[in-house]
Amino acid sequence: MKKIVILISGRGSNMEAVVRACAREGWPARVCAVISNRPDAAGLGFAAANGIETKVVDHRQFDGRESFDAALAREIDRFEPDLIVLAGFMRVLTDAFVGKYAGRMLNIHPSLLPCFPGLRTHQQALDAGVRVHGASVHFVTPTLDHGPIVAQGAVPVVAGDDAAALAARVLKVEHDIYPRAVRWFIEGRLSIEGERVALTPSEPQWLFADIAGEGV
Repeated sequence: MKKIVILISGRGSNMEAVVRACAREGWPARVCAVISNRPDAAGLGFAAANGIETKVVDHRQFDGRESFDAALAREIDRFEPDLIVLAGFMRVLTDAFVGKYAGRMLNIHPSLLPCFPGLRTHQQALDAGVRVHGASVHFVTPTLDHGPIVAQGAVPVVAGDDAAALAARVLKVEHDIYPRAVRWFIEGRLSIEGERVALTPSEPQWLFADIAGEGV
């Protein structure tokens, strides 16, 4: 039975999607902890209600990223996880932290990487005039919003979109591709080959969605 630790900073909707999929699909895994850097993160309530241990490592109590990351790592290591899932965890992690968990830490970013790293991705997409936008699941590396891509989901950008409307459409895709990618890891089907991720046995590592955000 593999163990998963999920890191959140807010409502944790991707965390919820992973927890629900794990239970619904009977993965050979359990989410053993949800850890937040914010004590008021709404997702902590969902985790506790579902019998998952919750912890808070408040970044405001530390004098720098290094000391915060060290404390966070100590908390994570208590659970001896096979996989760490970043689900809206809004902290830039140090190289040392990323290196410690190399190859077993996933993140989801709301753009089709390598396009639009960083914040305000939906507004970036609108400003650039792209016709397709989406989300990417990737292994975490020291470079922000970079790393071998496991899965991507794409949605159309339609006339009249603002950042909120586009974000809502992308979020539906996130809730599909992130549990899928986590399950592949749990099943031992992912391998990193240079800058690419191989999935064995092969199946589509992408999702195209229609205007309503449903997969096609």
